[in-house]
Amino acid sequence: MNEIIASMAGNVWKVLVKPGDQVEEGQDVVILESMKMEIPIAAEVDGVVKDVKINEGDFVNEGDVIVEVE
Repeated sequence: MNEIIASMAGNVWKVLVKPGDQVEEGQDVVILESMKMEIPIAAEVDGVVKDVKINEGDFVNEGDVIVEVE
């Protein structure tokens, strides 16, 4: 199991994946909004999305787990 974490604090602007989706290394899975900038968060490994821990509009802190990939 691999965890994708938030690289900085911000609001979840867009969730681009759902459980069961196939993802590839480097593929954007979530877009955060912080200080009026959009920050894409990418998968670090190939795999299948097991769980999405956040919803659009949520606030996350740096280091929070946002997506689990297996």
